[in-house]
Order: sequence, then C-alpha cells, then structure tokens
Amino acid sequence: MANQIQWDEKRRKAITQCSRCGFCRAVCPIFDLTKRPITNARGKMILLKEVVEGKLPVTEGVAQALLRCTTCMNCTTNCPSGVDPPEVIKAMRKDMVGMGYDNLFKAMGEVVEKYGNIYGEKERHDWGHKKEQAPYVLFLGCGGTYREEKSVRETIRLLDLLQVDFTMTDEVCCSGVLEDVGYKIKDELAQHNVRELQKTRAQTLITTCPYCYRVFKEHPAYKNLRLEVKHITQFLKDFEFQVKTEKRVTYHDPCDLGRHAGIYEEPREIIRKIAPNFVEPRRTRENAMCCGAGGGYRGAFPKESVKISRNRLAQIIEDTGAEILLTECPSCLHNFRNARLRRQNIEIYNITEFLARLYEEKASNEKEAA
Repeated sequence: MANQIQWDEKRRKAITQCSRCGFCRAVCPIFDLTKRPITNARGKMILLKEVVEGKLPVTEGVAQALLRCTTCMNCTTNCPSGVDPPEVIKAMRKDMVGMGYDNLFKAMGEVVEKYGNIYGEKERHDWGHKKEQAPYVLFLGCGGTYREEKSVRETIRLLDLLQVDFTMTDEVCCSGVLEDVGYKIKDELAQHNVRELQKTRAQTLITTCPYCYRVFKEHPAYKNLRLEVKHITQFLKDFEFQVKTEKRVTYHDPCDLGRHAGIYEEPREIIRKIAPNFVEPRRTRENAMCCGAGGGYRGAFPKESVKISRNRLAQIIEDTGAEILLTECPSCLHNFRNARLRRQNIEIYNITEFLARLYEEKASNEKEAA
C-alpha cells in the first residue's frame, strides 16, 4: 500500500496558507471536548503539511486523526488567513480511501447501497401521504425517518393543519454524506430519488433535513431534478400561525443550515411569530457551536459526539435559561435529546414539531372551554 500522496499546487497552498495562529481552537467543538491539539484545524493543517512535504507517511493513525472533524465550518468562518480546513480534510479523506484506508465508513456505504438508508433499516414507515400529483413534495431524509419518527409525524401533522397540498415518495438516502467521509455519492440512489420526485409533478421540493437540502441544491447528481428546493423553514416563514407560547424559547443554528447553507433568518422569523420571549444564546448564527453530529463524526465516535452535544446544550442553558430549545435539523435534534441530562429542565424540539404541539394544546384548551 502506498503511503504518500501527490498534492497539486492548489491543495499545497490551502495547507501552507494556515498561519498557525490557533484562532480555530476557540471554536472547534472537538478541541473544546478533548483539548488535544491534533483535533483542531491548526493541528490538522500542521499534520497535513508534514504529509505533503514527505516528512510523515500516511498511516491508519493519520487517517483516524482526520476523521475527528465534524466539518462544521466554524474554523473556516473564524480563520483570519482565509483557510477552509473542512474542504482540505474532505479531500484528504478521499485520497486516503483511494489508498486503502477505509476511514471506518466502508460499511456505511455498503449499508446505504443495500438498504437505501444510512442506518441499515429494512422497513420504512408509511406516512400515508402519497398522491399521484401535488404542487409540493416532502423529503424527510434518513435521520428524521429512522431516528426521529415522532418529530416527523408532528411535522406532517402541521402541514396538514396548514392545509398544504403535498405528497411524499418512496425516498432513499440522498447519500451525499458519503462524500464527506471519503467515498462517492451513490448515483443509483440519486437517480431513484430524481425519478420518484419528478413523478409527482411537483414544483417545489421541501426538505426537513438541512444536509439533504444542500445535496439537492448543490450536487451534480441532482442537476436534472428541475424542482425548486426549499428547506422547510424557508417554506413556512411567510405563514401566519394562530398559536403562541409564553415560555422562554431559544434556537440552535444547525451547521448544515447556517454556515453551510446561509439560512439564519427564516427559522427566527417563524419563532418570533409564536414566541415573544425568544432569546438568543451567546454563540449564535455563524458563530454557533456545533452539536457534534456532522461530518460522519457521530458514526465514528458516537460517545464523543454526544459529549460535544452535552457541552453545547450546557452552554445554551447557561446563556439563556430557556425552557424550550428549538432547532430544525433531525441530526441536531437527535443528538441533543440523547445528550440531555435528567436534571436539565429544558424541552427540545424541531420548530415544526413544536408548532404542531402548540396547535394541539390550543385545540385541547378550546375543547375544555366549550
């Protein structure tokens, strides 16, 4: 097995551009947890410089070090030298896979190919919303479908309450996540999704998963989709909701929705309509700390991933004193719910899930009053 990589000038420049200032240490969720220099972007750039210059061979240990990245982009946002470490790391992961280091994710690719989802689930719940034709088509993604079914059920109920004419398909994993961990998107799965989505003759595709949103919008495998793609917060921002809560509410920006997709205002527009006691955490918007679920990190290091989420949740509670934490990402939701301690008196929901619950409470109160 070869243990050296041939780097082009563009990649060399990206690595050597790092000034080793260490600003990234303050915003890296993994370094915040481990305090190990190799886990932040500065440490990885130093490591890669040694590899590029031939001073350090590529080994399984090097490959493992580069797995410890959630690709949250917080280092990119805060880098005074203009470096984009996650892109460099993802490129390196692909090279390592080509050299035979499977990055622990070969099995994930096989599972996705065999079962059509990243969890290897054999059966998919039938949500009962399949029409031959509708103006909108809803795509749930793996996280919501197989790990946060209750949240998905409430989201669907909300769309029904709002009288949205939508349909659903026999979706499979968008498979874009494989490219974050060194592998290629599964073209046959992408083609399946394109065919199924186009059958609906919808004009707009609504996604509940920010990562799926990015893949549909950006990846060449979906270039023939010919649908307007909206994250569900973009779709709902102009609705008027007939419910409110007086509870203290805060919001966590998912990395895929915020730093990666630039969607910050739409979730807040929705929340402000229903929660007059909305309060922001100290680290928010482009500076929001990661929950630890992205970049394949949760799959490779599940215990550390939950600990990172626990750190982020503790920050939010300390900053805001909120009773309700909202987000709009199934992966963030799942990680936060796994991380919440019994003594932490905070409820955690996706925005759409919380809205559906408010409508349910309103209907119950009206019934009691009658």
